[in-house]
Amino acid sequence: MADDTHARIVNVGGNCDFYKESWVYDESYPLYDSLQCPFIPGDFHCLSNGRPDKQYLKYRWSPTGGCDPPKFDGLDLVNRFKGKKIMFVGDSISNNQWVSFACMIHAAIPNANFTTYHGVPMASINFTEGNKTYKDIDDRFAAFAKGLTTWSTWVDKNIDPKKTQVFYQGISPTHPKGKDWGFPHTTCADHTTPINGTTYPGIPEPGVAVLKEVLSKMSNPVILLDVTTMSQLRKDAHPSYYTNQGRTLRDCGHWCVAGVPDTWNHLLYASIVGRPETRTHRVDMNLPILIT
Repeated sequence: MADDTHARIVNVGGNCDFYKESWVYDESYPLYDSLQCPFIPGDFHCLSNGRPDKQYLKYRWSPTGGCDPPKFDGLDLVNRFKGKKIMFVGDSISNNQWVSFACMIHAAIPNANFTTYHGVPMASINFTEGNKTYKDIDDRFAAFAKGLTTWSTWVDKNIDPKKTQVFYQGISPTHPKGKDWGFPHTTCADHTTPINGTTYPGIPEPGVAVLKEVLSKMSNPVILLDVTTMSQLRKDAHPSYYTNQGRTLRDCGHWCVAGVPDTWNHLLYASIVGRPETRTHRVDMNLPILIT
């Protein structure tokens, strides 16, 4: 954790870094059968859309130095948060993670009753801060910093850390150009295995530095799910041409479910319950969670 008075990016793993190391093949994976999950929309449902290879489902994240996170226990999570809320707020990538989360809980308690509600989508065509209208910003990272600062200011003013805990979903990478990882003239659609090793061969995602800078200046504590690098290694796990049954689109931005977002949620669970050896954590199970 950085400076206690200002920089409030909370590290819940103690001396362990859950977000560094590599993907290893594990025959016991995936954590659930996606064909049995009732929550997956068509564009994330790669198996239902005819993806023939299954190897992408068989990889487990193995953190550095034997600091394995506790095994995901959906029933334990439900019991811990009985009567409370875990809310995912964000874009389609947040929805990607939420769908995975719902499937993991469903697999733990398959006979439980559930209700779903889908609100009407919202569209907007104009943005204003006061009576000022800002023109398009050429520097997308400057725009990202400005938007993120607006979000962080809102959280600091409106979220009471004694009542709600805030997680920030790290930046989810895309894989549209194979030259970025050493395979020119390819895309995610041409790959069925992860990048070997612990290091992404392309350039680091520059938005991560912007994100950490803004989060470090918040007055409220924020737990960062720092999933960018680990996800950069998974060029194989996007829907690609299996984002619809007609195979008329190619999606190298979202993720198949089951798949990589399951690991994000596994590490979310680890952040909540702490390491099994020490139970080191900074999360108060008496409070609801906001993931954004």
